[in-house]
Amino acid sequence: MDQNIFRKRIREVQNFLKESEVLLIFAAPQKIRNRDVEYKFRQDSDYYYLTGIEEEDGVLVLRRDFSAHFALPKDKEKEIWTGIRLGKEEIEKRLELDQSFDLGEWESKISDILTNQFTLYHFFGKDSKRDSELLELISSLNRRLREGKFGPQRWEIPNFLHEMRMYKSPEEIEKLKESSRITALGHERLFRETKVGMYEFELESILESEYLKHGAWGGGYGHIVAAGKNATILHYTTNRAKIGDNELILVDSGAEKDYYTADVTRVFPSGKKFTSEQRTIYQLVLDVQKQAILDTKQGVEFNAVHEKTVKNLTSGLIDLGLLKGELSEIIEKGEYRRFYMHRTGHYLGMDVHDVGRYFENGKSKSMQNGLVVTVEPGLYFDPTDETIPAGFRGIGVRIEDDVLVNGDDPIVLTSMIAKEVDEIEAMRA
Repeated sequence: MDQNIFRKRIREVQNFLKESEVLLIFAAPQKIRNRDVEYKFRQDSDYYYLTGIEEEDGVLVLRRDFSAHFALPKDKEKEIWTGIRLGKEEIEKRLELDQSFDLGEWESKISDILTNQFTLYHFFGKDSKRDSELLELISSLNRRLREGKFGPQRWEIPNFLHEMRMYKSPEEIEKLKESSRITALGHERLFRETKVGMYEFELESILESEYLKHGAWGGGYGHIVAAGKNATILHYTTNRAKIGDNELILVDSGAEKDYYTADVTRVFPSGKKFTSEQRTIYQLVLDVQKQAILDTKQGVEFNAVHEKTVKNLTSGLIDLGLLKGELSEIIEKGEYRRFYMHRTGHYLGMDVHDVGRYFENGKSKSMQNGLVVTVEPGLYFDPTDETIPAGFRGIGVRIEDDVLVNGDDPIVLTSMIAKEVDEIEAMRA
């Protein structure tokens, strides 16, 4: 993104902060996978949102009247092994900060930064060691009251930053559209190339290679490729089973590019056509999903979409004879949870389960323009439950799209990915 976007975000945060308030945002550290092998690095979303910097271990410090950054120092020998570092001067220039320091100066500078600041905003809970060090420092500062100095008296999670991240700018929406486009290419390859006898991990490799080929970081989360009864396991990521005849394959996967991820689920038959029972359940979920998308409008309470989805799915299960009794009573008792046990959606953006509060003062928040959410109803039938008719056992169907709240006309960012029965069967043929 344009550097001006990050500068603007920093200024917005500074304008939010009051006198004697300070915000600390830490970059992600590099993590060890095993022995001396590191995981592929991915920057902390909050830190990247404000800085656009992809180097590990930095710290951004913001007060209303002051901005600073601590960065890894330039080091020719280390840069030969791990790549060129920006250095403090370049970061100060990029972000138009008041000051910049080498990371080695952190311990000597942080006391002065926190002295006589009443409120500390920091994401407590991400790193317990860092939290302990900050709290110990604050305690030490507060023992200097006789000198007229003190440390933060109030410690808060900076939820205001997550409220900023909830509502996407035009630039962010374009990023999400691009991630959706790449995601579509991966899913469409599976529609066309999957054959009985392949393994789930082969499908996973197709997705990942397609994403990487088009410049994505890879999947924004672990790919779920679940054939047959594995589709009834909500977060199945083993992806090792062989694909059999007349099975449904549930694929939950989204590409992440430029720190914005898609999140899509599609279901298709291992053969050319759905069985009768598979088609029945799939069409029920699809019809309910379409209604939920129409309900994803400005001013509608987020939880209201879920409640209506529960009602519509439960009504469909009653019509099929898979649930018995009065609709209201079944919902009140939670009997529908045998078949539908998760929520209908979540916020989406830099993180697959993106930041922001769903409830405020005990009441569900209303959706506003610029919010991007998933809409993902599903039905899952326990393969071992003999009270379920045999033809339905082991069926798992979830259909998920990414939707931008846009007044009364929701925009489906992932609409290019086939989901109608006839479309899918034509591609399978």
